[in-house]
This record gives sequence, C-alpha cells and structure tokens, in this order.
Amino acid sequence: MRVAIVIPARFASSRLPGKPLLRETGKYLIQHVYERARDAQCASEVLVATDDERIFAAVRQFGGHAVMTRADHVSGTDRVAEVAAQLDTDVVINVQGDEPQLDPAAIDLLAGLMRDPASDMATLAVPIPDADSYYSPNVVKVVCDDRDRALYFSRSPIPMVRDGVPDFAKRPARFLQHLGVYAYRRQFLLRIAGAPPHPLEQSEKLEQLRVLGTGGTIAVGRVARAHRGVDTPADYAEFVRWYREGGEGGANGTRRAA
Repeated sequence: MRVAIVIPARFASSRLPGKPLLRETGKYLIQHVYERARDAQCASEVLVATDDERIFAAVRQFGGHAVMTRADHVSGTDRVAEVAAQLDTDVVINVQGDEPQLDPAAIDLLAGLMRDPASDMATLAVPIPDADSYYSPNVVKVVCDDRDRALYFSRSPIPMVRDGVPDFAKRPARFLQHLGVYAYRRQFLLRIAGAPPHPLEQSEKLEQLRVLGTGGTIAVGRVARAHRGVDTPADYAEFVRWYREGGEGGANGTRRAA
C-alpha cells in the first residue's frame, strides 16, 4: 500500500501570521512537522502543499519536497486534494502544518487502519479527561460503533449522559475527543473534496460530517495522548520550551534518525 503524507501550509493566520516560518528553535516550524511525518514508517513520500513562495523556498532550503497550489482553497483538505490528484498513491494522509508534536507512530496507526478495504477514511481520537473538555464546544467529540467506526462528530457533549454523570476514568473510554489528522483513499478524497458542503457540516462547522452525511466510512484509531497544535504565540512559546528541554530530541536529546 503506497502512502503519501501531504502537509498543507499557508502563511496567513488570524492568530499567528507566518507561523510555518517561525524559527526560534533553529528550525522552521514547518520543518519540525515535515521531519515528524518523515519518521513515520508508512510514508512512501512526504510533501508540503502551499500557496506561498516563502514557505515553498523554506521547505526547499531544508531539503524537503514542496509543491505550489492554488491560493483560493477554502480548507486544507481542498489543498491536499489538489496535490493528491497528481500523485500515484493509494492512501493520502493529511498532517496539519502546525502540529510539530504529532507522534510518527500515530501516523502509522492511521495507515494501518486503511488496510481495511471498508474504510474510506481514518482519523484519531483520545479519551476525554474531564468535564470541562466534555462540555466545551471547542473540543470536538466523536462517538464510535463497536468496530471503532465513527457514528457522529459534534461540538456538543456526546454521548449525552441522561442519568448520572459521565465517568471519564472508565476504560475503554466512551467519551472521545477527535484529533484532526486524516487518512483518505485517494479516489475518495478527490470525490469528497468536490462534493458540496453537507447540512450537518454547515451546522457544526466540521468537514468530516460531509463524509458521514453522504454515507462514507471513517475508521477511528485511539491514542493515549493528544498532540498539541500551534495556534497562538503562547502555543509556540510552549513548543519552543518543550523542544529546548529535549522534546523530539531537541537541545537536550537525540532525535530518531529519518
């Protein structure tokens, strides 16, 4: 099974403009993400998809593979689909360009889920730790069936506990937070990217509901911990601190060879 990892990256960001090119660690943020993706054993190829010449040049500078895309894409999924249309691959994994702490083993888990021919897509989830996360609309929840296929995603607390209180310590966990990393069958990605938004998607503002709303199947893999993305200056400062303390084999550690 051929697997391509595509990392969409854009310069514009309302909370942290130019974040792919932040470099306080000595490496571009997009370079950290690229190297984590390259460490995944499943990857036949890794590339960055961008509409910005500065990001393109930075990726080329550190020896990565970058491709230019159109500038009018509404979402990262659309950008990945444009690139996927030109790739000779079976599976496309979308790794966001602002997730430098994503575990390569989690990427491999996604690829493994796609070995099931019944899966159009795969994604990840982590147990919800507390009530604050459960009730927060900023935390996307997913409910799965007995085969760990997604039944629904929501910003609302699901499954709702009508009687009593949620037990977040129970294992296996019933309450799951969705993590926004995806694997797609290439042909399915091209089809779903070209489909109009689904009413459920428009209501919850969640792209993955286009898949469920049109009858697609999403396998859900479970991981122990959520990886932290970089959305704000404070997030980036925390990542820099983590890296300098030895995270990812940073200043005080040894990074696994690619």
